[in-house]
Amino acid sequence: METAAKTKWVFDPTHSELTFKVKHMMIANVKGEFRNFSVEVDGEDIFKSAVSVKVDASSIYTNNTDRDNHLKSADFFDVENHKELTFLSTAFKRKDADEYELKGMLTMKGISKEVALSVEFGGINKDPWGNEKAGFSIAGKINRKDWGLNWNAALETGGVLVSEEVKIAGEIQFVKQS
Repeated sequence: METAAKTKWVFDPTHSELTFKVKHMMIANVKGEFRNFSVEVDGEDIFKSAVSVKVDASSIYTNNTDRDNHLKSADFFDVENHKELTFLSTAFKRKDADEYELKGMLTMKGISKEVALSVEFGGINKDPWGNEKAGFSIAGKINRKDWGLNWNAALETGGVLVSEEVKIAGEIQFVKQS
């Protein structure tokens, strides 16, 4: 008896990125990224399967060693005690042709809260080697204080050094395997 081949969508880290922006001194954005993360689709249908994300908190990179070390400290991500950030989807709902809303539980520093992210489906295409790939762009906003990332400094002119709002963005590709 022959068993039907199962399809699996596998994360393609070489064509994916996870970035963020935070307003600095209330005048300009500072960008950063997490350089080590993985995304897993639990099922054959990429649109109906649970999605889980694991992020190595110590892989944070903002192009400034002192800032990166501060972000890794207990003032922010506390990477010694909280090595991973995780996301587990709870709903993936189509809004129109290529736009979706992805809801799930985001956990940082041991605190889990539901977030809603906008997802744009870029499509499915074959690369020059015959690999079928699917691409997604993800965007959202969170308040960092909801996860205990509370450090800040007041500015002499009023306002704060680091905004509470963090803009999240991701470019994610998967490769189909049978």
